[in-house]
Amino acid sequence: MSNLARALPVSADPDHLSTADFQRISSLIGEQVGIRLPPTKRLMVEGRLRKRMRALELNNLRAYGDYLFRQNGLDSELPFLINAVTTNKTDFFREPEHFHLMEKLLVPELLTLRAGERNPQLKIWSAASSTGAEAYTIAMVLADMAAQRRDFRFAILGTDVSTEVLAQGRRAVYPAEMIAPVPQTMQSRYLMFARKAGIRPDIRIAPELRRLVRFGRLNLMSDTYRVDRDVDIIFLRNVLIYFDKPDQAAVISRLIGHLRPGGYLLLGHSESMVGTSITMRQVAPSVFQKI
Repeated sequence: MSNLARALPVSADPDHLSTADFQRISSLIGEQVGIRLPPTKRLMVEGRLRKRMRALELNNLRAYGDYLFRQNGLDSELPFLINAVTTNKTDFFREPEHFHLMEKLLVPELLTLRAGERNPQLKIWSAASSTGAEAYTIAMVLADMAAQRRDFRFAILGTDVSTEVLAQGRRAVYPAEMIAPVPQTMQSRYLMFARKAGIRPDIRIAPELRRLVRFGRLNLMSDTYRVDRDVDIIFLRNVLIYFDKPDQAAVISRLIGHLRPGGYLLLGHSESMVGTSITMRQVAPSVFQKI
């Protein structure tokens, strides 16, 4: 970097977004997907957008801002912009207490409520599925239960606003180091290992499990969701912390409308305070039942 570049304030350095362009991106992402990007996130956003800048063969982030807002590039670039700035932290068996509770309490109670049905189908929705680790974790737990009980079927929907992570969920291919939290018995049943000399080993979810999980794009900020209204369990974990309180309340209200009576909504443990305003019965920390 030249002495001149080092002397420039961030807003005047062409390798950074102008203050006005960052504010426009921040407002746009807030309006589109509900995620708030305060000034403290500016360097993170710039770091993520440099990949898009290079993909578009632009010289610097100032040129990227020009492309978005002064050269009519926003319409075509918006999906890639959303992909770049949304946070997609996910792991297999993240917050494992929820999966233990699903196995030991939630699913048995749901099946008791539907005791009059022959071989009922449970519908589970991972409402911010990221790359699919949560959805496939749910599938592993339920597949074990279904094999033991033989009295229910299940289908899992994973949705996210990012097309990039949805594509990975459909491929169901993950770095081998991600599967450390998966119990060994489940690894042998539900994962396929591929090791080729000279490359990092990957794993893929077994096809019999992939068939039970489908993925689709959904923006939680939309006024309506194209999802069934008889869902049994909705996972929405560690997402609402990025939303402001009015958006949190609106999203939760819409989600509740897609639960069948007796169904459950699971939030992240870090979102326990969000649940204080939910008009549902709390059955465990960050776990609520529609009554």
